[in-house]
Amino acid sequence: MAKPTLVLLHGVGLDHTMWEPVAGQLADRFTVITPDLPGHGSRPPAPQGVTLADLADGVADLIPPGSHLVGFSLGALVVQHLALAEPELADTLTFVSSVCRRTREERDAVLDRLATARADVGASTDASLKRWYEGTDVAPALVDRTEKVLRANDAESFLRCYEVFATADAELAPRLGGIEQPSLAVTGADDPGSTPEMTHRLAGALPDCRAVVVPGARHMLPVQRPRALVAALTTFIGERAHV
Repeated sequence: MAKPTLVLLHGVGLDHTMWEPVAGQLADRFTVITPDLPGHGSRPPAPQGVTLADLADGVADLIPPGSHLVGFSLGALVVQHLALAEPELADTLTFVSSVCRRTREERDAVLDRLATARADVGASTDASLKRWYEGTDVAPALVDRTEKVLRANDAESFLRCYEVFATADAELAPRLGGIEQPSLAVTGADDPGSTPEMTHRLAGALPDCRAVVVPGARHMLPVQRPRALVAALTTFIGERAHV
């Protein structure tokens, strides 16, 4: 019997390699696909005016119908778009460290980070690494890998995609009730950007979604607490899809 397909979509400024701590624990149960989003990794730079729909269209052809879709941060917004635009692609949905219906204060905070990146992308990278990893027990080699991926980005492409991340939740907000697939929203208890409150907000906005908050984890949950994420993910899929 063929293994079910699990598709993992990364966050803004990152690439498929962020999933390695998770993918290795899932390969025995799933066929794991980890594409790079448009404008990231090995893909050409994102054009001026790139939209959430463009990012979703750029990976849709790589996703077999009936897959289990997992998105991290920007990737979670891409998964939400795909669930609405091409629902046949997804059997279940998992949103990792996802924003949802940002308040005015939350939107101002992310737009301030975008402005910092536009003024000095290197300083933005420094701030992200500090926010994600400072004081954690993540191995220095993994932190270094994240840093190398962030610093290798085409700056204009990164900024265009970051603007999508900063604004697309408002575009999705009135449509979330139309997402019918069984869903899981999971974040770290100490994530200052994709907060536990946002995770509960997302779970409450969808017809069939549970929320899980991982203690002691920040934004880079798949890197910092991969075992906890795998446990939540496999429990959810096992219960809802009988894998």
